[in-house]
Amino acid sequence: MTVYKYTAATLAGEEVGLENWRGRVLLIVNTASECGFTPQYAGLEALYEKFEPQGLTILGFPCNQFGAQEPDDEAAIGAFCEKNYGISFPMFAKIDVNGPGAHPLFRYLTHEKPGLLGTEKIKWNFTKFLIGRDGMPVARYAPQTKPEELEKPITTLL
Repeated sequence: MTVYKYTAATLAGEEVGLENWRGRVLLIVNTASECGFTPQYAGLEALYEKFEPQGLTILGFPCNQFGAQEPDDEAAIGAFCEKNYGISFPMFAKIDVNGPGAHPLFRYLTHEKPGLLGTEKIKWNFTKFLIGRDGMPVARYAPQTKPEELEKPITTLL
């Protein structure tokens, strides 16, 4: 099974399949606008601008499950990301990443790449999943891992 079997709604509410990015390296991140890690948006955008021509796509999934740090609606999230960080990579509608209402994509990712001690839960905003060109999860990175620290693993996959 790969990430290509999943779909998600964009900030505009359009349902799109991850199949659209088949053959690309993906970095899938659960995001939030009011988190201590929110400045990572700048690093994610820099990675995207640098490596998108070589085949990297970053997919952002806002989530309000950690300290209610993504309280706004999709329009406000999009405006925040554009105004403050110039985000040009695809952003999706707000989702849950843990619990019974977790988006199926994140249930799959956390099962395939569990965290410390084998936990399938996501602990906080800006957990990152690196996906190979074949759609298979390659690695999981903690929220503290800065986007620039991912350049080497990304270039290896590109």
